[in-house]
Amino acid sequence: MFAPPPRQTAKIAFKISDQLAGPPRGSHWLDIHFRGKPVSTFIEGPSFDRAGTLWMVDMAHGRLFKAAADGTMAIAIEYDGEPNGLKFHRDGRAFITDRKYGIVALDPVSGKLTHLLADAYGERFRGVNDLVFARNGDLYFTEQGQTGLNDPTGRLYRWRSNGQLDLLLDNVPSPNGLALNAAEDTLFLAVTRGNSIWRVPLLKDGAVSKVGVFIQLSGGGGPDGIALDAAGNLAVCHILLGVVWLISAVGEPLLRIDSPTGRLTTNCAFGGPDGKQLFITESESGSILVADMPERGLPLFSHQSL
Repeated sequence: MFAPPPRQTAKIAFKISDQLAGPPRGSHWLDIHFRGKPVSTFIEGPSFDRAGTLWMVDMAHGRLFKAAADGTMAIAIEYDGEPNGLKFHRDGRAFITDRKYGIVALDPVSGKLTHLLADAYGERFRGVNDLVFARNGDLYFTEQGQTGLNDPTGRLYRWRSNGQLDLLLDNVPSPNGLALNAAEDTLFLAVTRGNSIWRVPLLKDGAVSKVGVFIQLSGGGGPDGIALDAAGNLAVCHILLGVVWLISAVGEPLLRIDSPTGRLTTNCAFGGPDGKQLFITESESGSILVADMPERGLPLFSHQSL
C-alpha cells in the first residue's frame, strides 16, 4: 500500500448545454445500464483530431460531439448506434468502438460512417468498449459486454493493419480502457469489475505472456478510461469515485485529481497547446474537465491517434 498522493481539483473546461443535449430521454443503452432512467447525455471517449478539436461520444443517444478551442460545441453526427470509444487514425478518420455495431469509422469531412468489423471469427461482438492504435496501424480494442467477476470472459483483441484479427485475452472481468507504452511492448488494460489495471506484455511473435496486475485499486466502480504520458505515467479514470489517478511507470500513485462536479469520471486524453493538460469526461454532468499536469510527467505522445 502507498501513502495518499497529493491532490488537486480539476476545472470545468466545457459543458454540453441543455439546448445542445436536448431533454432527458430514454434509449436501449439506458434500459440496460441505467434501468431505463432518462438522461440527456452520457459522454465518453475524448480524443483530439489533427486540428486540435476535441471529440467525444454520447453513448446514450448515438451522437458524437466536438468542442473547439474557443469553447464552441456542436453535434458532429447522430446515428442509430451506441458509440463507446473513439480514436483518430493518421488518415484523419475517427475509429469508434460501438457496442451495437462493432468497429466503425467516421470521415469527419463528409460525415460518412463506415461499418468495418462486426464479429470475431463469425461470432458477433457482445459489446466492444475502447481502442488504441499502435504506430504500425494495428488496432487494439476491448470487448466488455456484460462481463464481470461473475463472468470473467471479457476479451482483448488486436486487429492488424493487414486485416488479421488476433484474440489476445479471453478471461478478463470487464475489460475497458487501454494504452500502449512508448516502446509498444506493453499494453495497460483497465479491468473495471476487478478494480485493477493489468500489465499485458506483448511478445515479438504477437502473443502475450505473464499478464499481471500493475496496480490494484479499491472503492468506486473501478477504472474506466486510461492514458499514458511520455514519462510512462498512467492517468486512470476511477468511475463512481469521481477522481483520476496519476500512477508512475512503476505503479506508484503520484497525484489524485478530483472532479468538481459529479463522480462519473469516465475517460481522459492529453492535450492543450503544449500537450500539458489532461482532459476528462465527467458523464454525470456532461462536463469536460481539465487539469494541469506536473512537470515530472509531461505528456508528449499518448497514442491518442495514429
